[in-house]
Amino acid sequence: MARSLSFSCTACGAGHGKWSGRCDACGAWNTITEEAPLSPGPAKTALGARRGVRIPLGDLATEEAPPPRTRSGIDELDRVLGGGLVPASAILVGGDPGIGKSTLLLQAAASFAQAGLKAIYVSGEEASAQVRMRARRLGLGKAPVRLAAETNLRNILTTLEEERPDIAIIDSIQTMWADNVDSAPGSVAQVRAAAHELTTFAKRRGLSVVLVGHVTKEGQIAGPRVIEHMVDTVLYFEGERGHQFRILRAVKNRFGPADEIGVFEMTGKGLAQVHNPSALFLSERDTPAPGSVVFAGIEGTRPVLCEFQALVAPSPHAQARRSVVGWDGGRLAMILAVLEARCAVPFAGFDVYLNVAGGMKISEPAADLAVAAALLSARESSALPSDAVVFGEISLSGALRPVSQAESRLKEAQKLGFSRAIVPAGTRTGAQAGPELNAIPDLAGVVGRFFGARKPR
Repeated sequence: MARSLSFSCTACGAGHGKWSGRCDACGAWNTITEEAPLSPGPAKTALGARRGVRIPLGDLATEEAPPPRTRSGIDELDRVLGGGLVPASAILVGGDPGIGKSTLLLQAAASFAQAGLKAIYVSGEEASAQVRMRARRLGLGKAPVRLAAETNLRNILTTLEEERPDIAIIDSIQTMWADNVDSAPGSVAQVRAAAHELTTFAKRRGLSVVLVGHVTKEGQIAGPRVIEHMVDTVLYFEGERGHQFRILRAVKNRFGPADEIGVFEMTGKGLAQVHNPSALFLSERDTPAPGSVVFAGIEGTRPVLCEFQALVAPSPHAQARRSVVGWDGGRLAMILAVLEARCAVPFAGFDVYLNVAGGMKISEPAADLAVAAALLSARESSALPSDAVVFGEISLSGALRPVSQAESRLKEAQKLGFSRAIVPAGTRTGAQAGPELNAIPDLAGVVGRFFGARKPR
């Protein structure tokens, strides 16, 4: 009898009855792969055919002690984890190839081991000799970390069962192979089964497991999205290869705040933590220049100052170019449209380039005003004052909207020597002294005050 086959998308995990070049669920091309389904097991009785066990119920007023945490000694990592490592937790770490995931986790394993935890590092991509070579380069050759190179999931679980570690690092989940799944390693079925077994084992045995995940060209962790739902914490390791800065960002955390970031600097001896990222991202900003604006942002619970850089130049082509790094390209198009429609500042016939210095990625709408100011400064070749920071959200009508945590933003700006701030009217701040506020109600007011008045359409 011919074996029936199923097809699934490696980008989103959606099932298909037959192969096609494009996934109907996510629209990705050439991601449909063939998989053999699991062998059918014995017939199951209906759920209603027999009674289950009554589960205990509590109420919302029940108080429970917060989970114990173990600090690694790497403050930036502990911050992203919500204050330290929680027992019986599952953590997924994703990032581009070569960004430094293995380096960071090897340093973390050594730190946890030196803090008294029993740590095991399982590498499915490199031989043990390669991992030891990296450890010696990082100065961790004598760290009490147990090491293995293995991809068979059954052997790994047996080892963890006998060794009983406090933390296990699996590098990476895409290389794990479960022998009870009739599919190739790295496929959707294999990744889903391996993640489920490791997460369940961690919860049952009380150990913390860290899974390393590859990312797709879109920047998402490869494999089905159900993996991110299985684990307790999802961390993304971001950064540009041309920059020495690396950012560890929590996009999901059941034991702490999401969107928290930790900042590291890549050095010859590994990743060094950066305690004051604002000063680092602004370290090369000496004199004011057209197109350069400092934005006071919030990443998780931490205020971070970074620099937006814009370049506006006449386009030699019929279709002007719009290029953006570190920010949303769709939001850039919206800001350009508002500037033209509400402030009579046309950008037709101009190439527009926007960059966030230092490899940062900004997603909050509070950066709208900083982007608009950078574009205006570049187009008019007029620099803003070097001691000014900018933040605020822009509506489609051109009005400026106040943003949250303005007081924290202004405190960070004042700490770094900024004496004035361009903010939306109605921004609420504390009574203590801080930067001088230039509160402006709409975008046309910013144009008129700093770049010369224009007649709106």
